[in-house]
Amino acid sequence: MGAVHASEMAPPPPMPQEDRNPGTVEEMHQRCKEIFPMPFEGAKLLVQKGLSNNFQVSHTLTLASPQSPMGSGYRFGATYVGASKVISMQEAYPILIGDMDPSGNLQANIIHAPSDNLRTKMMAQIVDQKWQQVQMTADYKGKDFTGSLTLGNPDLLSGTGMAVCHYLQSVTSRLSLGAELAYQAAPQIPGGHIGVLSAVARYAGPDFSLAGSISNAGSLNASFYQKCSNDLSVGTELETNLRMGQSKATVGYKVDIPRAGLLFRGSVDSEWEVKAVLEKKLLPIPFTLQLCGALNHPKQSFQMGVGLTVG
Repeated sequence: MGAVHASEMAPPPPMPQEDRNPGTVEEMHQRCKEIFPMPFEGAKLLVQKGLSNNFQVSHTLTLASPQSPMGSGYRFGATYVGASKVISMQEAYPILIGDMDPSGNLQANIIHAPSDNLRTKMMAQIVDQKWQQVQMTADYKGKDFTGSLTLGNPDLLSGTGMAVCHYLQSVTSRLSLGAELAYQAAPQIPGGHIGVLSAVARYAGPDFSLAGSISNAGSLNASFYQKCSNDLSVGTELETNLRMGQSKATVGYKVDIPRAGLLFRGSVDSEWEVKAVLEKKLLPIPFTLQLCGALNHPKQSFQMGVGLTVG
C-alpha cells in the first residue's frame, strides 16, 4: 500500500516546453514568395539519380536564346546529405550541394549544424577560374529568438565586403519583431561605405502570414499570405522605394492538387507582367512536365519554356 500511495503522490512529469522560434529574417516572406512562379525560357531537361540514401547526382541540359539569363549548356550536379548530425526527420547534416558546367564554372553550398541551435552555411561561386562570390552565414536559434550573421566577399586586407546582422524575437505566439543591419564597404560606394538599418515585423498563424520591413534608406517591403483551402493559396507583395517614388505590387496564387499530381502558380504585377508555371507529374512513370510563360504587356514581349524532370 505504501508503494501505491507513493506513486499516486508523485508529481506528474514536466510538460515539454513549447518551441516558439520565429525562424530567420530571410524567411519572413518565404511563404508568400513560394506562391509566385519562377518561369524560364527555352527547353530544360533534368535527370536525377539517387546512388545511395545519402548521395544523389543530376544532369541538366538547357536550350535557350543567348539573351536568356538561363543560357544554354550542360551542368552536372551532386548532393550529399550526411547522417552525422540528425536534428529531426527533416533535418540531417552535413549537406553538400554543387553543380559545374563543362567550362569549370562551379557553384557550391555547404550547410552544417555544429550544435542543435547553430546552423552554418557557406556558398562559393567560381566563374572563369576566379572566385566570383563567397558568402558565409551563421544562424543561432534559441527557444524564442534567432540571431544571424552573414558575410559576403570579405576582404580584410583591402577592407571591402558586406556584413548583415539579423535579430528576430517572438513577442507572442503569433507576433515577431526584429531588426536588420546591413553594412557594405567598397571603393565604388560614395564615401567608401554605407549602412542600412531596418525594422521588421511579422504576424502569422497556421494558415496566414503578414510580414513587413522598413529601412532608414526609404525602402518598404510588405507581404501577405493566406491558405484558402487544402488546394488553394494566395499571396501579395508590395515593394516601395520612398526616396525614388517607385512601387511595385504583385499578386499571385498557387493551386496544389497532390492527388492529381498537379501544381500551378500564377502572378500578375503592377507593371502588367503576367507569369505562370504548370507542373504535372506523369504517373506512374517518374516524370514531371513543366510548362511556363511570361507576358509583358507594356514591352509586348512573350517568353515560353518547357521542361522535363526525370527521377
